Amino acid sequence: MASDQAEILKQKAKEAIDVYSTDLYELNKSIWENPELAFKETYAHDQLTAFLAERGFDVTRHYTLDTAFRAESGEDGGLTIGLISEYDALPEVGHACGHNLIAESGVAAALGLKIALEAVNQKPKVKIVLLGTPAEEGGGGKVLMINNGCFKDIDLCMMVHPSPVDLLKGKFLAFKSVTVTYKGHAAHAAAFPWEGINALDAAVMAYTNISVLRQQMKPTWKVHGIFTEGGVKPNIIPDRAQLSYYIRALTDKELEVLKEKVTSCFEAAASATGCKVCIEWDPIHYSNVDTNSTLADLYQANVKTLGVTFVTEQEGRGSTDMGNVSHIIPSTHVMYSIGSKAGNHSHAFTKAAITEIAHKKTLIASKAMAMTAIDVLCNPELMAKIKNDFEKSHSTTD
Repeated sequence: MASDQAEILKQKAKEAIDVYSTDLYELNKSIWENPELAFKETYAHDQLTAFLAERGFDVTRHYTLDTAFRAESGEDGGLTIGLISEYDALPEVGHACGHNLIAESGVAAALGLKIALEAVNQKPKVKIVLLGTPAEEGGGGKVLMINNGCFKDIDLCMMVHPSPVDLLKGKFLAFKSVTVTYKGHAAHAAAFPWEGINALDAAVMAYTNISVLRQQMKPTWKVHGIFTEGGVKPNIIPDRAQLSYYIRALTDKELEVLKEKVTSCFEAAASATGCKVCIEWDPIHYSNVDTNSTLADLYQANVKTLGVTFVTEQEGRGSTDMGNVSHIIPSTHVMYSIGSKAGNHSHAFTKAAITEIAHKKTLIASKAMAMTAIDVLCNPELMAKIKNDFEKSHSTTD
């Protein structure tokens, strides 16, 4: 009986998403045409919340953050299903990570679920919660929302992310960023160089130290940086230089090991040159994504019925604050192809993210999320298995 009910609900959810396809595409395009940086997504926030409120969701605007929101439907007393919409863009390249599509996907899945559940008399108790999470591109919006208690009543959480390939359980890396400032002493570079302490030399040495360290790094460790300050004139020995670095590793524990090694490189450069150094690690870090196997397997089975299969799993390349969510509640972060081989964060991906094929593939991913939620709602044993997976994973990794 539960199986029959699930199939009825899945069909209704898919039909509802198709009915709203044109409206969803217009919403997606409006966000793409108005790219906004982290914590400044006022247009996207207003468009999304208005769209959801008009379709019967109980919407909380500015949900603990100015450009975050919570839209919900359903009733208390059963499971609470969490879905995610992201909508921040990147400098210069706009929606080169396709967050306009992630915004659409969360809305589509939530809408499909809402309409399906309202169309049947006998149904499981459930609350659908769509969280609008700003500032994924470096601002850690979800981390702040976790700290603000925004996920405390959610039993499981799903989101999908556009990509050049379909990837079910990608290994997204733990991530930290750091700003390193060297302070020396200015002097005339030709007349009195012996009176100076060269901050640029320290920064160059730090960069070189890290390059030397790479031979001893694990293949999954990533360290990349740039010079953000390096002096003002060639004939003035720089008294200030600055570096900006990102470091990544497979787990939070490995990231701490890598952090110590990189910190030693920064400190050694200061000691060798006589500079003072200020090492400022961003207090917000991204955890690795801990994909819930049961949820992911359910998603895979559902999306296969819609014509999608997955490539062989790949090692981690990027990072996301959805990783932090995955460490507090069972979660998935599925990557789906939008019909372009362009890589994320490129101008070519920006163009691909507004195409009709990208929209259609987004709706397929949205349907798969809705169908996965329905499986869990109609079969209590699945939620028990999801929780068991989560507890087992975190008893060994945390």
